[in-house]
Amino acid sequence: MFRKGTLGAVFVCLFVLSSAAVSFAEIRLPAIFADNMVLQQGGEVPVWGWAEPGEMVAVTIAEQSVTAKADKDGRWQAKLANLKPGEPFEMVVTGAAGSKVTLKNLLAGEVWVCSGQSNMAWTLARAKDAETEIAAAKYPRIRLFQVKRAKADTPQSDCEGQWQECTPATATGFSAVAYFFGRHLHKELDTPVGLIDSTWGGTPAELWTRREVLDADETLKPLAARGSTLYNGMIAPLIPYAIRGAIWYQGESNCSRAFQYRALFPAMIANWRADWAQGDFPFGFVQLAPYRYGKLDPACCAELWEAQLMTLNSSPNTGMAVTTDIGNVKNIHPTNKQDVGRRLGLWALATVHDKELVYSGPIYKSMKIDGDKARLEFDHVGGGLISRDGQPLTHFTIAGADNKFHPATAEIDGATIVVGSDQVGKPTAVRFGWTDTAEPNLCNKEGLPASPFRTDDLPGVTQPKP
Repeated sequence: MFRKGTLGAVFVCLFVLSSAAVSFAEIRLPAIFADNMVLQQGGEVPVWGWAEPGEMVAVTIAEQSVTAKADKDGRWQAKLANLKPGEPFEMVVTGAAGSKVTLKNLLAGEVWVCSGQSNMAWTLARAKDAETEIAAAKYPRIRLFQVKRAKADTPQSDCEGQWQECTPATATGFSAVAYFFGRHLHKELDTPVGLIDSTWGGTPAELWTRREVLDADETLKPLAARGSTLYNGMIAPLIPYAIRGAIWYQGESNCSRAFQYRALFPAMIANWRADWAQGDFPFGFVQLAPYRYGKLDPACCAELWEAQLMTLNSSPNTGMAVTTDIGNVKNIHPTNKQDVGRRLGLWALATVHDKELVYSGPIYKSMKIDGDKARLEFDHVGGGLISRDGQPLTHFTIAGADNKFHPATAEIDGATIVVGSDQVGKPTAVRFGWTDTAEPNLCNKEGLPASPFRTDDLPGVTQPKP
């Protein structure tokens, strides 16, 4: 599908030269290339579109001019390089047959794809302190692109949407998490930010994964028949638009299949990275907030948290924002999206832009048995381990050889936590936050919460029976 108007529909112009009629098609660009867009700074920037087969096309921007030749299907692609932030500029795309497209008010900066289900789709209008936040959303160097929802059976070459400057009017219906993430980067880096909102509430991860990827994995193959439609309609059309990375908030629809998510989620990330061909670009995601998932076993959500944590540990260049302290166990859509966006922003600043700051809460590292106690070590302790409310640490359980878990006491001892229970003389395993309504109080001094975890590998409730 192509956009209407000068950048969209094919139209034929007739010229009479020496009594002979010659026709040519107007240069066409996908919707992602438009006025007000942000192009990724500092690297290779593909620009593509359609023209007459064999036609030469020139792309001129700032002081660069590059050319490309349309293939037999009329598709062409040129590559710009090393754009630098500064004053708005124009891009001019010219076809040898005479047609020309001019795009205005463009910026170079940081471009991020923001995707997932309803908690990423949740708009600024529905976030905490919405009225105040909307009134303050005046950032002309932040640009927003909303991908229109679309399902497709095969990968599409275009989507519907338009770039807009961030204003109270345009930010109102945009992803709140994406907006707060982009705002944080914009303020800290003082650079333009482009945010691409490609979201759909209530959708499982397999819909965002290419069918060939699902088919290639025996554990994911059963998903192939019903998967991929949103990848086809809402991700494929964006590729290979140059991006810095992606942020993702999803998993609620996969809670009942958390064990499967261990394979599905990293496969989806690898799929996007392979198709974008930008290497292992940064991929940040949100660990689900606590919520009572109806008739599901309370451990289902904990196992989804575990699958997300496993992805963090196994997939390179990923980051995870933990949200166990800012949820609402009675509402699957907690409204505090400010802290979610800020935590993703901390990760991006620290790992992508090399800022020296603490960007993660404590992550379980190892356990050592010391008599009738278990001593736990963590990564990302920051300035030190603390209880965020000053009360004894909560949501720890401990088990012995019988694998029965009992409530445990947990005390901070330097950079470690010592866990024990009068009911367990010889501990073998510890769990933390292992229920869907867990809102534990362990965090670091920077106020970032610890991720739920377990030290055992006992079969879970979502693991298929042998």
